[in-house]
Amino acid sequence: MDSLEAQSAAAGATPTAEHEAGEPLQLRIVRVTREAESVISVELARHNGGLLPPWQPGAHVETLLPSGRVRHYSLCGDPDRLTSYRLAVLRESGGRGGSIEVHDIAHGGGTLHITPPRNRFPLHEAPRYLFLAGGIGVTPLLPMVAVAERRGRPWRLVYGGRSRASMAFIPELTDRRGGMLELLPQDEHGHPPVATLLSTLEPDTAIYACGPAAMLAAIETAAQRLGVCERLHVERFAAAAARETAANQAFDVVLRRSGRTVHVAAGRTLGSVLQDEGADVTFSCEEGCCGTCETRVLGGVPDHRDCVLTAEEKAKHDRMMVCVGRSLSPTLVLDA
Repeated sequence: MDSLEAQSAAAGATPTAEHEAGEPLQLRIVRVTREAESVISVELARHNGGLLPPWQPGAHVETLLPSGRVRHYSLCGDPDRLTSYRLAVLRESGGRGGSIEVHDIAHGGGTLHITPPRNRFPLHEAPRYLFLAGGIGVTPLLPMVAVAERRGRPWRLVYGGRSRASMAFIPELTDRRGGMLELLPQDEHGHPPVATLLSTLEPDTAIYACGPAAMLAAIETAAQRLGVCERLHVERFAAAAARETAANQAFDVVLRRSGRTVHVAAGRTLGSVLQDEGADVTFSCEEGCCGTCETRVLGGVPDHRDCVLTAEEKAKHDRMMVCVGRSLSPTLVLDA
């Protein structure tokens, strides 16, 4: 899809160290499959057929597109099969163009440049699992279901979408026999009853959710009311809600490496100012979800507006995602 699919605000989760850095991989497109209305899966492999870097459920890659756009997609194949990666992409006609570009490249064959896998939405060990998926948010949960089944852990996947025709991977999920699949197309069943689902859980159940912002907000509200937040792991598409609700105040930023001080007006983002200044920061999603622009904070109090850091990590005030973050203090000092 034309927004981030593979970053988490998981309660208590920390990023795994698997291939956090590395040279981009140039992979050939070996198979394109229509999975649902406007959704394709793309299978990628090395030109020489060699093995790819290992990954675990919840991992994502960045696609480096010819236009210069960078988009993030969850790996949704089999983690034990390292001869290829599989991505799923929802074509969003009203998006910013990234998903359309991927669809056009995929249908034309050729190659895609991607980064090695990163994981901020890891699957933790648990006696049993509840997976909650909304639309294309099913993609990071597919390998989680497979691994839970392989480990002999009871699992339940509640999967909603606009309509049955828009919901990808239904045949693949239906073929699984080790757990319980519930399909809840909105045009047939309405919204998933998340409060009821969470209130009837066994106390040792880990909860993993990925989907639209409204769905995740309902899940988090129910989890807080029922006291199960410590078992909830959430992957977001974007951190837009925090950016829209928080007031913007102007502030100054000291760039420690260069010694410069720059002003961030109320109407500008910190990320855009840093890019204009040529600061030593790498940007990718610019939505506060991928973690690429994580920067050390050396002074001041950051205003966190990302969905990467946990609440505990944000409370330390020692790092931030500068693409969307701001400052609660008049001056912020960054290691940039």
